[in-house]
Amino acid sequence: MKKMIINENQKGFLFKNGKYIKLLGAGKYYLFGGREIEISNLEQPIACSKCALETLLADKAVADYAAVVEVGDEELALHYVNGKFSSVLRRGKYAFWSVTDQHEFKIVDISTPAVDNSVPEYIFSKIPQLYYTKIEVAEYQKARLYFNKKLEGILDAGTYYFWKTSTNVDVSYVDTRLTQMNITGQELLTADKVSLRVSFVCNYRVTDFVKILTEIDDFEEQMHVSAQLALREYVGKYKLDEILENKDQMSEFVFGKLKSKEKELFVEITDAGVKDIILPGEIREIMNTVLVAEKRAQANVITRREEVASTRSLLNTAKLMDENKTLYKLKELEYVERICENVGSINLGGNENILTQLAGIIGSK
Repeated sequence: MKKMIINENQKGFLFKNGKYIKLLGAGKYYLFGGREIEISNLEQPIACSKCALETLLADKAVADYAAVVEVGDEELALHYVNGKFSSVLRRGKYAFWSVTDQHEFKIVDISTPAVDNSVPEYIFSKIPQLYYTKIEVAEYQKARLYFNKKLEGILDAGTYYFWKTSTNVDVSYVDTRLTQMNITGQELLTADKVSLRVSFVCNYRVTDFVKILTEIDDFEEQMHVSAQLALREYVGKYKLDEILENKDQMSEFVFGKLKSKEKELFVEITDAGVKDIILPGEIREIMNTVLVAEKRAQANVITRREEVASTRSLLNTAKLMDENKTLYKLKELEYVERICENVGSINLGGNENILTQLAGIIGSK
């Protein structure tokens, strides 16, 4: 004989010779004559290792205490205990003890990946990620949504959840910000057969996020080629000096060519311009020589102009002194004063009167 105790938070299934007999409540039991008891905790699902769930539910005593849910092939059940989310249940039949707890089940259709609005978002933070796919779209992005490689729609910024089903869910992202494209080091030949390397830059943003994928192959490469052809067309028409003098005109020409292709490229080109024009080494040396010669010629012109102005000033001064004797004397005294500033002392010799010698120095008559 074997004694077994069933606690208040438990139920017992009584078997005799392997056959289910009945449900047992809390208490002390003595087992003999092939009798066995399997314990089931009230917090756990109703299950038994000795018989199927259907056998247990066929007992009215068990069925009266059971909350039962059956989940189909393309369904999930959200399980709530006392109003709080507990778990998610996949295909199958489940039973839970409703002795002390209240159980509720919300059946969710997962025949398509789309999540119904009735499913609260917080659920996804409480269930394993094997049940869903999470997609996050940044504020500066759009996302193209695909079901089994077929375009389903465009997602704006936000967080999205999709059920994991037989349908494959995938996304591709598009940057909606203003984007810069650099065209560097294009080898171009001018009308006078000078080879240049031109760097160009343009700013653009995508305007149609679907057609840019479905109706055009590699729009960035096509923009790049369009800019190259426009640069080649412009540079081939003009000589080197004309190109260097009209850099802005070249920018406007290429920008206009790109603007004309906006609709077929599904972008908006906001601005564009020449970044650098790089000359070959020997051309740079020639240009530098020409520049030095031009600057020297300008310096010589300025020097001659100043010399002429200085001579003219001296001539005017001489005319004034010739016409005005007093001005002439004042000029003499000015020069004597300058000489005296640079003389430490004056030695006067002989018996000649000092005033007479000073008068002789300043030229008095």
